[in-house]
Amino acid sequence: MDYRALGRSGLRVSPLCFGGNVFGWTADERTSFSLLDAWVDAGFNFIDTADVYSRWVPGHAGGESETVIGRWLRQGGRRDKVVIATKVGMDQGLAPAHIRAAVEASLRRLQTDRIDLYQAHKDDEATPLEQTLEAFARLVEAGKVRAIGASNYGAARLSEALATSARLGLPRYESLQPLYNLYDRAEFERELQPLCRREGLGVINYYALAAGFLTGKYRSAEDAGKSARGPSTVKKYLNPRGLAIVDALDQAAQRTGATPAQVAIAWVMAQPGVTSPIASATTLEQLQDLVRASQLRLDGEVLALLDGASAPA
Repeated sequence: MDYRALGRSGLRVSPLCFGGNVFGWTADERTSFSLLDAWVDAGFNFIDTADVYSRWVPGHAGGESETVIGRWLRQGGRRDKVVIATKVGMDQGLAPAHIRAAVEASLRRLQTDRIDLYQAHKDDEATPLEQTLEAFARLVEAGKVRAIGASNYGAARLSEALATSARLGLPRYESLQPLYNLYDRAEFERELQPLCRREGLGVINYYALAAGFLTGKYRSAEDAGKSARGPSTVKKYLNPRGLAIVDALDQAAQRTGATPAQVAIAWVMAQPGVTSPIASATTLEQLQDLVRASQLRLDGEVLALLDGASAPA
């Protein structure tokens, strides 16, 4: 496995990251355990979750994904074989008191003494960056967190955060978790990609398959019923540009002998500065799709085909 450096954190991660939003939601605990076992057995080591997964499900309070991962870690003896990333601050911000409480709750659910990558889930403009970064620094000093990262930050605030860390001698964000895939390109490529490359940050983009749209699963409005997230996926991506991208993926799949999903992931893996795209699976068959995608290398003609169909307006 070609493990990659995650920024300057010292962490080395597999070229794909398993998105844990499905654990305890569309993948029950037993299925989740089998997926995690197969993921590690295939040589991958990177797993991403968040303290709010899966609060959007009726009857869920958040933390369900971390709880499933923690039970898997306890029974499998796999802790030292994986890099666990989780996030804080989506709903309640990044004030130091909340970070201190949230990390303890995540550690309990994960049944571990450390979080490898602790990420600010989104920017909190109401809390000074100095306070947030100092709170993270205390966790690093205590050994509860190995490295910190940012998710859903704009370029200006990410740059400010990096400058603040440098000025105060605090740990810096070593990674960025942005939305980035063949469809969602403009925001990342315009400012964030150059910044991450210049500053040596790892990039672990989420929705590498655009919530399943880039698998080719959703080609008409009627396809919205194919999954729990189908209606929102169809609403956002089913349009002339989206269909043109799916058509290009079909052509690329035919040329390479791969599936559209494999091609879509291979494309994002090939983009400059990207460290480990995040993708999810709810079946072992889907997971094998991810394994094969990590081994796929696209030639210049296929990359040009996909770039042309998906170029931001």
